[in-house]
Amino acid sequence: MLSEMSKESLEMLSYAKIAELYLKENKKPMNTADLFKEVCKLLDLSDEEYQERIADFFESLTTSKEFILLSDGNWDLKINHSVKIDIDDIYEESDSEEDTDVAYDENISEEDNYDDDYSDNTDDDLLDDDYADLTIVDDEELEDEN
Repeated sequence: MLSEMSKESLEMLSYAKIAELYLKENKKPMNTADLFKEVCKLLDLSDEEYQERIADFFESLTTSKEFILLSDGNWDLKINHSVKIDIDDIYEESDSEEDTDVAYDENISEEDNYDDDYSDNTDDDLLDDDYADLTIVDDEELEDEN
């Protein structure tokens, strides 16, 4: 129990770990400010220290995999919540995505279809004005220059 731990033992823990233990003991979600006030009480931190460190505390909650921010703005432990997935919703989403792709494909014009534009190209088609001043050099010519 947190209240039974010595101040020295608590100081060895991160704010997030203390908050995690606090939420486990009290079994009720809390907002950032109230939760950090409880952490500060346990560590005997001043109001000034509270003000200086609450942003770091918030960041540690958001980056920790132990916490979840609920829709009401309160923090709780992820282990207290489960995700419910309705398989039918997943299949409905994937069906509607396929319909969207088909509709999109029907709206593509021939001019936009790049595969068709380049499918008939040969090497000769690539020799345009951009490549006119390029010449092929063999190994013997390179050796003669050196």
